[in-house]
Amino acid sequence: MTETDTRPSGSPVASTPSYGGGVITADDPRFDSVLRGYNQRFVADVDYVCVPASTQEVVDAVGRAVAEGKRVTVRSGGHGFEGSASTDGGVLIDLSEMNEVSFDHERRAFALQPGATIGDVYRRLYKGWGVTLPAGEGTEVGIGGHLAGGGFGPLTRRLGAIVDYLCAVEVVVVDAAGRARAIVATDDPGDPHHDLWWAHTGGGGGNFGVVTRYWVRTPGVTSTDPRELLPRAPIRWRNGIVAWSWDTMTEDAFVRLLRDFGGWFERNSEPGCAGANLTGYFAATHRSGGMIVVGSMIDDGIPGAERMMNGFFDEVSRNVGIEPVTRSTDDVVSWLYFFTFPNRGEPGDIATRRFKLKSAYLRRAYTERQIATAYRHLDTDGEKSLNLILIGYGGQVNAVAPDATAIAQRDSILKAAYLSAWSDEREDDARIADLRALYHDVYAETGGVPVPNEYNDGAYINYPDRDLADPEWNTSGVPWSTLYYKHNYPRLQQVKKRYDPRNEFRHALSIELPD
Repeated sequence: MTETDTRPSGSPVASTPSYGGGVITADDPRFDSVLRGYNQRFVADVDYVCVPASTQEVVDAVGRAVAEGKRVTVRSGGHGFEGSASTDGGVLIDLSEMNEVSFDHERRAFALQPGATIGDVYRRLYKGWGVTLPAGEGTEVGIGGHLAGGGFGPLTRRLGAIVDYLCAVEVVVVDAAGRARAIVATDDPGDPHHDLWWAHTGGGGGNFGVVTRYWVRTPGVTSTDPRELLPRAPIRWRNGIVAWSWDTMTEDAFVRLLRDFGGWFERNSEPGCAGANLTGYFAATHRSGGMIVVGSMIDDGIPGAERMMNGFFDEVSRNVGIEPVTRSTDDVVSWLYFFTFPNRGEPGDIATRRFKLKSAYLRRAYTERQIATAYRHLDTDGEKSLNLILIGYGGQVNAVAPDATAIAQRDSILKAAYLSAWSDEREDDARIADLRALYHDVYAETGGVPVPNEYNDGAYINYPDRDLADPEWNTSGVPWSTLYYKHNYPRLQQVKKRYDPRNEFRHALSIELPD
């Protein structure tokens, strides 16, 4: 356990702690450029930006902000879909310069600073030790928020959730007296800060403090050799797609395709099953986008990888009744190239893109009513930016108990993403309205949201959606906190009470202090 205390905050003027890191203020020509993240709908409204380079500088920055009575928000990669790092006044702590990936011999674990991007993590783990983590495809996403929110990616079905590899976390927290300090919390049940570790295994970012370092290793491995302390990285990566044109698609064919896609995952999502080696996705644009795609990815070093992929495509497409415009399973590339190519998974133009995203976990395939509803929203005249995406989940994720980490969804088979991306600010209202209507109607039977039941299992906190906390769009009577965290929410609230009793770290969907 490590703790570093700053001086007590005292009065806002006399006791302001010093801060030696970079500070960007409104009179700095760089100021406007550092206020925006990747979603151009949101611009941080802050008094100044701190760019620390060490844990102590984060402690100092937080202590200074608290002493000044300013709200603290945190950014690691800037990919928050709902602008949680944006605030009215206050201080933005930008962690992008804290981006080291190293091996800690004392802890027998890999140390990841929160400003490292997913691409950085993949690249450095691969080149240094030939190992990897089951993280996501968005190579520019910061590992800080990605890991805290339970990030997932193409290796998740095979290797489990990324949080299942978290063995320790360093967090700068603020106590009831307003003192900032750094605490290391571990997965050791005897650690007095064990619950703080647990809260960072899917509890979401910006809730308890500022993460300054993660330590990761495969659970239960006793080796001291770094090359054996995380899963071995693939060498070659196989990608395949089957695509249909909207010009020939019908509602009946769409229903059959999506029904069989979901059915495959119902049959192939048990931990350790052969099908968990492969992941797949379904991506349908609005009709104006032109295409409906089923894709698949697999480590090409697995025996029979191409045969397995072809079997997946055969089962999913056999009842469509419409010829695809393309089918390919022979795109084999370097794993390192595929997973570190800049801006993978980043729709739209970086400088102008605007987003709205909604999510759901699926425990079973969509019902035919849900599929037909989605089709009717996607098959309309005119141009719309609607996208429906289903991504393979389950597999090894489902080997872990729902209360062992803060991720409560441990028997799902798919994640759904409902996305709209555009570039013109004048289109905001129309684009968001289209997306809200699609989502609400798909879940019309449960109040417009994916209430946990036989088919749904709530929503994914790394795809935050403020509408879930708005009774205009969530008429289910089930609070947003239950949709994201289910039965784990009360425990998260107790962690909040202990480590952020003043509610210094807050945003629209942050963990609330208990009553």
